[in-house]
Amino acid sequence: MIPLDGQFLLSIAPVFSGREALAQRRIVFALSDRISSVLAEFEIDTPLRIAHFMAQITHECAGFRTTQEFADGTAYEGRADLGNTEPGDGPRFKGRGLLQLTGRNNYRRYGGLMALPLEDQPELAADPVTSLRIACVYWTDHDINPLCDADDLLAVTRKVNGRLNGLEDRQACLARAKREIAARWAVAVGAGQAPGPVLHLGSFGAEVERLQRALAARGCPVPVDADFGPATLLAVRQAQIAAGILPDGIVGGRTWDALSERKISGTGTSA
Repeated sequence: MIPLDGQFLLSIAPVFSGREALAQRRIVFALSDRISSVLAEFEIDTPLRIAHFMAQITHECAGFRTTQEFADGTAYEGRADLGNTEPGDGPRFKGRGLLQLTGRNNYRRYGGLMALPLEDQPELAADPVTSLRIACVYWTDHDINPLCDADDLLAVTRKVNGRLNGLEDRQACLARAKREIAARWAVAVGAGQAPGPVLHLGSFGAEVERLQRALAARGCPVPVDADFGPATLLAVRQAQIAAGILPDGIVGGRTWDALSERKISGTGTSA
């Protein structure tokens, strides 16, 4: 499967600053080391399936800025079609999750499918990893994978949204997802077989933690915090110099090989 991580999610989402960037980073960090395994579990594991799934969730969660809708939910009060029949059900069962689960009926249904008390504890649906799994269960429940295989954005959007709201943004997210997946596919299949993804300053997540542990094991002082910051950059460059690799601070196949103590041919080459 194509390697997916926090950097992959950020490559598809819009760029934010300030508080919005912090909110986005918190959610992406929580998802970074789970996204690959969870998607694979639900057979969202081909380039088109991954691209369409990513386009939809990126739009629905406002570019990973939130896992609950910004409105207070009063607009859903009294909506019997959503199962909101008791006072306060609108705000209680407002949209939450990467695909914005909304209404008592949906909280009850997906709570039952996942053996989670979502109806009694609706706030659970806002947890990033739980919301990822809910989105995948929804995806399977609505049989969306075949529509991805046909590359039918309109049909996928109707299954997710009911209409075609936000189609232009979903289309832009899909285009970014396809470009990033194509690039990662080329790295994975081309020279391949690199023992880790391409990492650089600003990357974070489980693969960065693995990198930092590998650096520490080779005597390069670096904090193990899953965040590729200046200290990790310096340690990577030191390791590259020791291995005779161009010290550009970018961790590619040759740098992973060096950290794995594999044989390196040539010097002064790309990382």
